[in-house]
Amino acid sequence: MNVNSAQAALIHSNLREHYSRILAYMVVAASIAAGTYSHYFSYSILWLVPYALLYPHLAYQIKLRFKDDYPLHCKVGLLLVDALHYGAVLPLLHFALVPSLMSLLILSFSALVGGGIRYLLIALVVGIAGAALSAAVVQPTIQLNAPLLLTLVSIGFTTLYICVTAYYVHLQGLRLDHARRAISLEQEKAARLARNLAKYLSPQVWESIFNGKKNVRLETQRKKLTVFFSDIKDFTELSEELEPEALTDMLNSYLNEMSKICLRYGGTIDKFVGDSVMVFFGDPATKGAKADAVNAVAMAIAMRKHMKVLRQQWRAQGITKPLEIRMGLNTGYCTVGNFGADTRMDYTIIGREVNLASRLEHAADCGEILISHDTYALIKDIIMCRDKGQINVKGFARPVQIYQVMDLRRDLGASPSYVEHELPGFSMYLDTNSIQNFDKDKIVEALRHAADKLSDKVIM
Repeated sequence: MNVNSAQAALIHSNLREHYSRILAYMVVAASIAAGTYSHYFSYSILWLVPYALLYPHLAYQIKLRFKDDYPLHCKVGLLLVDALHYGAVLPLLHFALVPSLMSLLILSFSALVGGGIRYLLIALVVGIAGAALSAAVVQPTIQLNAPLLLTLVSIGFTTLYICVTAYYVHLQGLRLDHARRAISLEQEKAARLARNLAKYLSPQVWESIFNGKKNVRLETQRKKLTVFFSDIKDFTELSEELEPEALTDMLNSYLNEMSKICLRYGGTIDKFVGDSVMVFFGDPATKGAKADAVNAVAMAIAMRKHMKVLRQQWRAQGITKPLEIRMGLNTGYCTVGNFGADTRMDYTIIGREVNLASRLEHAADCGEILISHDTYALIKDIIMCRDKGQINVKGFARPVQIYQVMDLRRDLGASPSYVEHELPGFSMYLDTNSIQNFDKDKIVEALRHAADKLSDKVIM
């Protein structure tokens, strides 16, 4: 639709220029005919009448021939020829005041409509040059007062030219406005489609594709990434207890919250498989291997903490089983890119390091984050970890050194930023760094109300 509208607007623009040029040269032809009839000109000048009537059609054919290859040169060239013509006519009109002014008005109006002030200045300079050259050849006698018929004809036809041209310009403006609206609607439609498609891709991958930074073809590369896997412990047993609708709502809520945390830390979401989440850091954009690893482990810590909030929500919905997630991370060189077929691709990662991250996730206990030594070496100065020794991992010939993630070092010590406690009938997770100042009084009041209610309660 937008292409057709633009083409239609271009066709109408070309026709408008053609009809305007015909009218402009009709003014010259009519003025010469009227001046000859009034015996103001000699009959030897009548040859200009058929020339003025035929030249616009010749110019139109020239434009059709060269406008595709040389659009700007063609437009400027025809304007210069028009200016030369109108400049050359002035001496032939004996510089009669009113017809000469009408000729300059037509030239100026045509130049302004065609290209603005710059074209106007060019047309006036060329017109003056044409008038000077024509005067040197013709050597006319200057007669400022023209016959009444010539004056009326020049004014009348000039007025007709300006009115008709202005009307065509108005129509062209309406068509261009319609074309702009059509293009805007197509752009909005494409934007909606892009936003819908973006939900099937990680935002980083989607952005790199739409910005042209990545080619949509089968290609891969080797990059150092930090890979993250997580799943919900005993999710299979829970799926047998819950109704499908309740299970779907719970799973979607969980994945939605985990996705928000992942994107906040800059992770690229690879896929969801049931309750399992696969994320990697370092592609398409990277902040360096160390920063990527720190962000990945910090994301895992944030996910573990946020599970306390989700458990409270699920408990309010009647899901009393304490759900925990287990997570595994590893850092190393992976193959990343588009895998699949030309008609169906998947942007993902493969390699030995990916398998190790998955194995560490399966080896983790409830609420535990296990990382490999390669990841530990990058984050140990920022995140506190506990050495858990070596374990045998399926698919790896030698035992693998692993570490358990405790917390960010800045959150450990005498005054951590969070307080958490969980007992049957009681669950609290308070992160002072995440609380807005205007919410503090409300939280204090809620805690005081809970404490008063517990103090007054007689527990049997």
